[in-house]
Amino acid sequence: MHSDEDVDAVGLKCPLPVLRARKRLVPLAPGAVLRLAATDPAAVVDVPHFCAEAGHAYLGAEEGDGVTYHFIRKGG
Repeated sequence: MHSDEDVDAVGLKCPLPVLRARKRLVPLAPGAVLRLAATDPAAVVDVPHFCAEAGHAYLGAEEGDGVTYHFIRKGG
């Protein structure tokens, strides 16, 4: 999936992946897609919850080499 911005949160534990994603989403234009790379198992729950609370669209996740890539479309 295409992304406009990438965030590497590999090796970080909750809540750091979500905090990094939130910080990187701020300057992006509405509709931009952020790809968050995370290894924390809690991110599977935390990232969609963050998106729902913050008004962003959670586009899903892809697995690869022990890393989960979460895709977030910035809300307006």
